Amino acid sequence: YLPQHSSDYPSILIDRLGTDAPERLAYIGNIKNLFLCKTAIFCSRNAPGDVILHTFDKVAEFRDKGFCIISGFHSPIEKECLKLLMRGSQPIIICPARALEGMRIYADFMEALEKDRLLILSPFINSPRRTNHQSALFRNRFVSALCDGAFISFAGKDSYTENIIRLLNLWNVRCYKPNV
Repeated sequence: YLPQHSSDYPSILIDRLGTDAPERLAYIGNIKNLFLCKTAIFCSRNAPGDVILHTFDKVAEFRDKGFCIISGFHSPIEKECLKLLMRGSQPIIICPARALEGMRIYADFMEALEKDRLLILSPFINSPRRTNHQSALFRNRFVSALCDGAFISFAGKDSYTENIIRLLNLWNVRCYKPNV
């Protein structure tokens, strides 16, 4: 665990989330990834086909350039992006919308953990054990608070992803939104 009073705790969480900043963070893997320049990836569930292809191209470019990517990797497209990223050697930060206690670590994560390129980071301690609507919303705010830039591959009208864009704009985080 990483308590808020630790020198390794990212102060940007306190700056951006205020009293909502988690008192402790649970993690598995290379905590040093937190100190890298991080690009978040967000995509609404129902992205059109042309957006999906552009997203995969852009994520492959991020991978090949060695960008540290942070995301919940929750939506179907984000999950596919994680598969693309796992084929590279760049750092990755996965933020599940649940507690790490009792979480199964997938076999394909083990190699990345052993090579110190993966960090699994959660603002949740002990609960929830399963992702729920509220934990997913907070996780997205958490990822947004930690990132230095964001790639928003698609934001559906009136979607939660649109809310993330507003939050990132409020924090002056640069966003890349493709025009496909």
